[in-house]
Amino acid sequence: MCRRFSLSAALEEVNERFQINRVMYYYKSRYNISPTQTMPVIIQQQGERVLDEYRWGLVPYWGKNSVNADITTVDQNPTYRKAIDRRRCVIPCNGLYYWRTVGKRSYAVRTMIGDNEIFGMAGLYETWRDARGNEMRTCTVLMTEANEAIREFETRMPAILSEDQVNKWLDPELQGIQSLYSLLNPYRGQMRIYPVTPLVADDSHDHQQCIEEMDLKLAWVKSL
Repeated sequence: MCRRFSLSAALEEVNERFQINRVMYYYKSRYNISPTQTMPVIIQQQGERVLDEYRWGLVPYWGKNSVNADITTVDQNPTYRKAIDRRRCVIPCNGLYYWRTVGKRSYAVRTMIGDNEIFGMAGLYETWRDARGNEMRTCTVLMTEANEAIREFETRMPAILSEDQVNKWLDPELQGIQSLYSLLNPYRGQMRIYPVTPLVADDSHDHQQCIEEMDLKLAWVKSL
């Protein structure tokens, strides 16, 4: 499961990395994004790449909230069957949070690529209106098999897309799970993991301190 991540980057960096054409909300760096909160999402609209803000936890008009979707079963679930062809998105990110357990204690860690490099996670989104006309804009992170670094924490990890894979994932002409499945492989590059403040467990903490490397002696917390 992917339950927390960061996008601690300036808007200019995000625009340059993903070639954004339009920004539809007041962007700010995020240091601790968790389910049910809003998060940045890149979608393709009329030939343009749009950076917008959606709620994390996909809610189809008839179904349940879904934070993560597993690519191995996505074509079998009616929640995702149409979304995989028509409502694909990319979720910009530069760090994933996990908890490392040693014995009966654990501490929070942040996993990143390179020197805090921005990367894109494959996602799906839904947009609909309820009976009162209120718009619901929600999304989910697509999961694939965990690589060696993430396997310590989970058996699945977000599907991280290369630049070429981002282009294909957002291409509306590319449809069908068989065409898309090959884009969603475990990330094969090196990932750096370091301890961070236990404050990341609290949704209300969304600040620079969340991504700063912490002395391991201060990072320990009681394991749940």
